Amino acid sequence: MAAVTIIEGADDSAIAGWVAERLRAGLGATHRPLAITVPGGSTPFPIIELLLERDLPWQRLAVWPNDDRAVPEDHPASNTGKLRALFDPKGVEVVTLSEMEAIPRFALAWLGMGADGHIASLFPNTDPQADTPHPVVRLTPDPLPPEAPFDRISLTIPSLLASDEIVFVIRGADKRAVFDAAVRGENNLPVARLLRASTQPVTCFA
Repeated sequence: MAAVTIIEGADDSAIAGWVAERLRAGLGATHRPLAITVPGGSTPFPIIELLLERDLPWQRLAVWPNDDRAVPEDHPASNTGKLRALFDPKGVEVVTLSEMEAIPRFALAWLGMGADGHIASLFPNTDPQADTPHPVVRLTPDPLPPEAPFDRISLTIPSLLASDEIVFVIRGADKRAVFDAAVRGENNLPVARLLRASTQPVTCFA
């Protein structure tokens, strides 16, 4: 497992600045398009709005959702639709996840985590493995979250690990306790499986 750096007390603006510097360095190191993957949910979108205020060559960026609900992109529950609304005006390519998708190597895998230890839509009941041959899977959380009772499509652990760097943004004492236990190897939840197999730098804003 890679070492995990915990950064406490950072606000949305500080996190946006951290991500912007990672993107600036990555874009400056190549003339090719840069791919990143980002989470859905309520936490990342205010950070993304602040991130997009930065002066970067946005047209060279491709954004992949970690996961999405199995709904049309114009549905209020669609992560992809929300990401398009933010990134399209900057000329950023937002990719629609497909089970047949070929996954690039990500410069940055930005992840959230649920209180049950799920990452992307890899919930504990789906038994995600670090050696699955599938880059993208369609699955059904059990129990279905009442706020989003839909099947999901998700990047798998190997796809998330195909990244130069991983960053988590975690809010709340309950989630922090789950994450810390995963870092210590005290549980076998999806987040722990990802961390155990990681070799790249991992940062957690908590």
